[in-house]
Amino acid sequence: MKIRPLFNRVVLKKAEKEQTTKSGLILSANVADDMPCYEVVAVGPGIMQDGAVQPVSLKVGEKVYIGKYSGNAVKLDGVEYFIVEENDVLAVIE
Repeated sequence: MKIRPLFNRVVLKKAEKEQTTKSGLILSANVADDMPCYEVVAVGPGIMQDGAVQPVSLKVGEKVYIGKYSGNAVKLDGVEYFIVEENDVLAVIE
């Protein structure tokens, strides 16, 4: 099964976060889970504004941070996904 978000919604999956720093230090579980990183899995078509569709600016595969209490969690085929609106995304990790 696949999830296809509607309007300006985005489907996210918790991304694997680095467990070591660039210098090789191993991070504890508390530090690694402080602000979880998510991967964009699917993107909706956008919303209608002024007679034209305004597309979502995020792309599948990007890594993002979202607000702590943002979105709705759903489980599909044993995998937990989060569905959020585009404006719930705080930052894209580059």
